[in-house]
Amino acid sequence: MPSPEATAAAFGEARGLVYQVGERRLIDGIDLRIAAQGLSLIMGANGAGKSLLLRLLHGLLRPTQGEVRWGGRLQDIAVRRRQALVFQRPVLLRRSVIANLRFALRLRGGDSDRDAEQLLAEVGLGAKARQPARLLSGGEQQRLSLARALALRPQVLFLDEPTASLDPASTQAIEDIVLRAKARGTKILFVTHDLGQARRLADEVIFLQCGRIAEQTRADQFFANPASAAAGDYLAGRLVPH
Repeated sequence: MPSPEATAAAFGEARGLVYQVGERRLIDGIDLRIAAQGLSLIMGANGAGKSLLLRLLHGLLRPTQGEVRWGGRLQDIAVRRRQALVFQRPVLLRRSVIANLRFALRLRGGDSDRDAEQLLAEVGLGAKARQPARLLSGGEQQRLSLARALALRPQVLFLDEPTASLDPASTQAIEDIVLRAKARGTKILFVTHDLGQARRLADEVIFLQCGRIAEQTRADQFFANPASAAAGDYLAGRLVPH
């Protein structure tokens, strides 16, 4: 069931969402309502469909059946321009750090070095503006990816396990950036398998099993008293069929 917050202030919506490869339904009839604010965290066992759902919601994949709407409008290019996605592995241009941001700013309709330098300062990369992006550490590259996404001033920011391969200090830096973006009003949809991270960040949890939503509820309720057996097994560290 959708959380009370999502029902009261739905901003994004999926109806009858199916993604099928051959005879197999990897996403199987998902109905989902997403509130306009806060951080919605998508969890589930490996293979449950978390990353697929994120890509369908962002419009990177076309559903086999069903539809996605944002603000009442079907997902299209114009809607996607008000969104941004950061992958687990940073995807950067073979240019300097600041040139990566200039590229995003031009897409937004501006090309201000002042804006780029401010963004780099916010993510702790101000001193490395002229350095080639490929020479940054893994954590620094991910911070640059986040800065480039935020340069678009997205209404919705999709994050697909952005800290999965990072050390604790880099993870903390990424989480701080994400929480600041949330505080400014950006809606966050965040995929993670890290229970500690989920407890730190989530306002609500969307728990997937076998390509379906097993549970969507407030984070405090999810961790204290999960409604589905699959979520209970997952939180207890038991194997969950995917």
